[in-house]
Amino acid sequence: MSIPSITGAILAGGQATRMGGTDKGLVTIGGTPLYLHVLTRLKPQVESIIISANRNTEEYKKSGHPVFQDSIEGFKGPLAGILTMLENSPTEWVLFAPCDTPLIPDSLAKRLWHHRNNQPVAYVDDGERAHPTLALMNICLITPLRNYLQGGDRKLMIFLSQQQATAVDFSDMPQAFKNINTLDECRNWNK
Repeated sequence: MSIPSITGAILAGGQATRMGGTDKGLVTIGGTPLYLHVLTRLKPQVESIIISANRNTEEYKKSGHPVFQDSIEGFKGPLAGILTMLENSPTEWVLFAPCDTPLIPDSLAKRLWHHRNNQPVAYVDDGERAHPTLALMNICLITPLRNYLQGGDRKLMIFLSQQQATAVDFSDMPQAFKNINTLDECRNWNK
């Protein structure tokens, strides 16, 4: 069973407070920026790639993919980036991945699509915890998400539960969702 055209969206717009403010997506592992590891994993699964970044946009543009800054100002957290990516997606479905998960599986799009239970959003659960920024979302969520943010809310899991999001089981590969949060983790990644 095939999947529809999907746009891959890399979330690199965060403040990286645990990295001392360093732009997490541009921190290198093995000489390659973190976000490019994610892009390499996403690219075979999607029709096109877009990137959410609020600083160093010229660096991200070197990837050859469109880069967008948050369309709503003053919001912290991934939801503002998610809204912007949905607003700028050339396809009806968007596959999200944060810039700090370099091992995402090549089955991410297919598994989320096939197990979404006909809901407009499905996200990864690795058996230990939910990963709501690793999600497949339909652009029909633009208006409810904008309203949610404008109402002052920011919690991603609350928004997803309001949309009857489906948690998709990836407990057979929890290591695929290991994320990098500190410069030490970057330095020690291959050790």
